[in-house]
Amino acid sequence: MKILVLLLFTIQISAQVGVNTTDPQQTLHVGSNTGTVRIESLDGDNSPYNAGDVDGDLDFTNNTYNLYVDALGNLTTEFKPLYNSNGSDAVDDAAIPVNFVTLTNSDTDGQADVQITLFEVTVARPAILEVKYNLSFDVYLDAAKTVISDNYARRISTYFVISGVGTRKYGPVSKCYSSGSTLSITGPMYNASTAYIQLPAAGKYDIQFYGEVSSNVKGGGGGTTSKAAYVEFATGYDAIFLRLH
Repeated sequence: MKILVLLLFTIQISAQVGVNTTDPQQTLHVGSNTGTVRIESLDGDNSPYNAGDVDGDLDFTNNTYNLYVDALGNLTTEFKPLYNSNGSDAVDDAAIPVNFVTLTNSDTDGQADVQITLFEVTVARPAILEVKYNLSFDVYLDAAKTVISDNYARRISTYFVISGVGTRKYGPVSKCYSSGSTLSITGPMYNASTAYIQLPAAGKYDIQFYGEVSSNVKGGGGGTTSKAAYVEFATGYDAIFLRLH
């Protein structure tokens, strides 16, 4: 009787591999002044995130798409931000604790603000955070939604702050609203902005979005000329986009 014994060995080779080079400088080194790397799983026929020859000119070199690396080191053309409302309403005014802010005629500094919503981001290293937002609001004279008709302007501002990186207001943007007629049409208006923030270390960061309304404050003392206003935020379809770099 004959017995065949098959021995399987796992051999680990620590070496640098060179393609078109005899002196590789990295684990995988592709040499040549004109050489490129082609991964067919990422092309227009195999990847749903590669649009291929989108302009239809049969030139496959002038349609390029971003290449990303996921947490496992895999290469992909799929774009996955931290958060993307992607057409849905990012902030539901009925779901947030407080969606309005009131400014009175007697307000001493001529401004009032409210936190609209909050997002949490956790990073394992220092990073740059990209934030894009588009936040809606409606402007009235008071909580009864009386139409403003006094011809005085109210400034409605939006911005966000991030815990752990100071008190700076990021992405500030403002619009002024005024009306001289009770027949004026009300409805959602929008503030949109983009900002890039350096997150200095690993940890959790709170992104706090604020809305603010302000009007004139009389200079030199002697009281205020601020005008009453009532602003509701997140009344339309809001958009928020978060990405790490």
